[in-house]
Amino acid sequence: MPPRILIVGGSIGGLFAAVLLHRAGFDVRVTERSVHGLEGRGAGLVAQREVFDILREVGVEHLAHVGVTAHERIYLDQAGAIIHRQRTPQTQLSWDVLFRTFRHLLPDERYHIDRQAVSVAQEPSGARVTYSDGTEERADLVIGADGVGSTLRSAVAGPKSRPTYVGYATWRGLVPEAEVPVSAAGQLFDRFAFYEMPGSHILGYLVPGPDGSTTAGRRRYNWVWYRRYTPDELDGVLTDVDGVRRPFSLAPGRVRPDVAAAMKSDAARLLPPAFAAVVAAESRPFLHAIFDYAPPQMVSGRVALMGDAAFVARPHTAMGVAKAAGDAFALRDALTHTPDMDAALAAYAAERAPVGAAIVAYGQRLGGSLG
Repeated sequence: MPPRILIVGGSIGGLFAAVLLHRAGFDVRVTERSVHGLEGRGAGLVAQREVFDILREVGVEHLAHVGVTAHERIYLDQAGAIIHRQRTPQTQLSWDVLFRTFRHLLPDERYHIDRQAVSVAQEPSGARVTYSDGTEERADLVIGADGVGSTLRSAVAGPKSRPTYVGYATWRGLVPEAEVPVSAAGQLFDRFAFYEMPGSHILGYLVPGPDGSTTAGRRRYNWVWYRRYTPDELDGVLTDVDGVRRPFSLAPGRVRPDVAAAMKSDAARLLPPAFAAVVAAESRPFLHAIFDYAPPQMVSGRVALMGDAAFVARPHTAMGVAKAAGDAFALRDALTHTPDMDAALAAYAAERAPVGAAIVAYGQRLGGSLG
């Protein structure tokens, strides 16, 4: 019988690994803690080589052309004048379409939502995951693909293996194209726009609609505003509408109205008019605190980490999805080319650990003026 592989975490990275390993003949199962699934939660992504490689590998290379192209980069001053421009066309693919495609490539019986892992324990020639409902699952290999707040990380990297807050967070919005004021649309659409100020910057660009549509009128405007927060200030903005302090992020609809209103007031005072307008147009802004993390190891026994469960890099790199794709390829290749699983996992870690460390360091350099 083929080895049984359990992947904890069913977002893009976990799906990349699951599809590649399933096609290679492994007995793969994915568990995801989300109760309602992850579709519809993504925006746009800038694809790197590894993403194009995995699209080609599974026969959906046409998705590389399903995106919105920004024909140039522009930099604004606070008054809204364009002070610099670069003719660097760039296409933003749809996270939703990518997720939906890979989810459909994995049989339904191998993907299970509403399964929150709470711990993992090593066993002879395998590992056992315990879920919040008290049930357990054993596998020959458990892969932690459960993101920045990984539950499985401590089993590999130790109990103190938590990402480090770097001093700033991102406010984000995804505004339906039709809701963007005409004056802002005229300046921002079909461009990658930036505004920089001391300790902060904002950027924005069009992305496909939630259904993957790139038709004018059905797209969304994605804006990302980097802002500094002290740890005490972060506690305040990450306390949600129920009064619960969340560790990493707040999803749309979870930001307290007073916090969102204060952020929009700051936008009106600090940002160029077009950016202030798109921030004001977002009815449900969301928030991500930014973290760094590089683990001392990616594998322990029969538990392996991948994606953001392993290395947490700042979003300036635009390499999160590419990093996950690279990890998925390396896992598949190691497990198919090396019959001994322990040797295969060692080969996987030896290949990917230097890559992950380099990406984290790159993000630190790019974010040096903010953190």
